[in-house]
Amino acid sequence: MIEQLITSFIASAAFGMIFNAPRKSLIKCGFVGMLGWIIYYIMVENRLDTIFSTVVASFVIAVTGQIFSKIYKTPVIIFSVAGVIPLVPGGMAYDAMRNFVQNDYNIAISLAAKAFMVSGSIAIGLVFSEVINQAIRQTQLNRLNKGQGR
Repeated sequence: MIEQLITSFIASAAFGMIFNAPRKSLIKCGFVGMLGWIIYYIMVENRLDTIFSTVVASFVIAVTGQIFSKIYKTPVIIFSVAGVIPLVPGGMAYDAMRNFVQNDYNIAISLAAKAFMVSGSIAIGLVFSEVINQAIRQTQLNRLNKGQGR
């Protein structure tokens, strides 16, 4: 478990560096990625579906990124992009392509479909978080406008 925490933190912080995230936000990027990965890891270890686990983890990454964005006055994309890096199915996509090259099409298609679904579930988690965030903002704005007699 400690290895999972450390490697996911390093991966997220390192990708933050690659994407030119502000130096002061690299530790926070690492934390966001570590949090998302450990949620994913615990869910998968408890035999929950990989796709569902990825949606939940990416949702948590996006929510944490939005919170950090407000606290540290930094664009949310800084935290979201670095945070999802541990969830990206790069190894699975590589294995799919390798199996295509080796003419093992059944395994290749299976791996490619799973990589596609995992990638889509990352996007779903991020979008779902943003939709909820916008709904909360709109509700707060409506309350504020009603309180002012508009």
